[in-house]
Amino acid sequence: MIRKLVLLLLIGLVSAGLVLGFSAWKLDSALKQPLKLSQEQLLDVPAGATPTGTFNRLEAEGVLDGAFWLRLYWRFNLDGQPLHSGEYRMTPGLTAEGLIGLWQRGEVVQYSLTLVEGWNFRQVRAALAKHEKIVQTLSGLSDKEVMDKLGHPDVFPEGRFFPDTYRFVRGMTDVEFLKKAYNRLDDVLAQEWSKRAADAPYTDPYQALIMASLVEKETGVPEERGQIAGVFVRRMKIGMLLQTDPTVIYGLGERYTGKLTRAHLKEANPYNTYMVVGLPPTPIAMVGREAIHAALNPVPGSSLYFVARGDGSHIFSDDLDAHNAAVREFQLKRRADYRSSPAPVVKPTQDTAPPADAPPEPAPDTAAPQSRNDSD
Repeated sequence: MIRKLVLLLLIGLVSAGLVLGFSAWKLDSALKQPLKLSQEQLLDVPAGATPTGTFNRLEAEGVLDGAFWLRLYWRFNLDGQPLHSGEYRMTPGLTAEGLIGLWQRGEVVQYSLTLVEGWNFRQVRAALAKHEKIVQTLSGLSDKEVMDKLGHPDVFPEGRFFPDTYRFVRGMTDVEFLKKAYNRLDDVLAQEWSKRAADAPYTDPYQALIMASLVEKETGVPEERGQIAGVFVRRMKIGMLLQTDPTVIYGLGERYTGKLTRAHLKEANPYNTYMVVGLPPTPIAMVGREAIHAALNPVPGSSLYFVARGDGSHIFSDDLDAHNAAVREFQLKRRADYRSSPAPVVKPTQDTAPPADAPPEPAPDTAAPQSRNDSD
């Protein structure tokens, strides 16, 4: 009887060993198997998906075998490990074990979208709408309705988003993207505001943001940002009109067709800095950190004018005579991509003006910076 029991026990142990060995072999085979792919393929794991369901789907699609053993492996070795939603890149030669490693590390495929310095909000929305990996929820909404969706119902959107390259995974909504860019701008502006010059002429960070947008649109050479900010700040301090074309162009909106006329310069609107003293009411574009820093830390000096050389850089002048000389020297033979700059304060007298990229007519030698009272 005892011998029989011993024999049965031995048989049971051997059988158990064989089962365990077979299971281990099947499990190892399932893990080491290369995925059945002839080319790279993206695996979309939606929010709420489970390893069990995903293994079953891959087996049904013929990408792998032994989903049962892979589910068993996950249950006993990775229980509690979340399966991050997103897209995973499956390549020929990748094993099931390698795919599980991607899931463990959450190595989802990332995409990017770059918001460019100087863009307006219309361009931002267009770039978002074209990106096929961003979930569109704002189509057809007005700018005000968009800001309502972002949780900032009383904020004008222009200039309130930080230009940068943003990385994200498939499934991010346009609202989530804009919130990220909005918060990033707030952070950068707060950081730079805390480092502003003691005599920076702004009552709040928003005014500095407006100035930064003028600097951003007028600057072709990064190292000149502080100098251009200095010119604008000095003009403000003496009540001189800023007279910067980008503000006029912004005020025209879609009516601007590439040519700025003298009628445009005489048009009454809050963004016409040829007519209105001081800053426009809002930013006119997105700005980078460098432009914000320049606006808050303008380079000291005495220059009140600048004129483009034609290569993106500028000549800065202290008085009108020097400025007129620079205009004659650098604008008579312009480059094809010549960029205009703020002109001296001269009231328009004709109904039409040359294109925005044409040189302004030199002001009379007797002209002088216009005072705040003179502009009323």
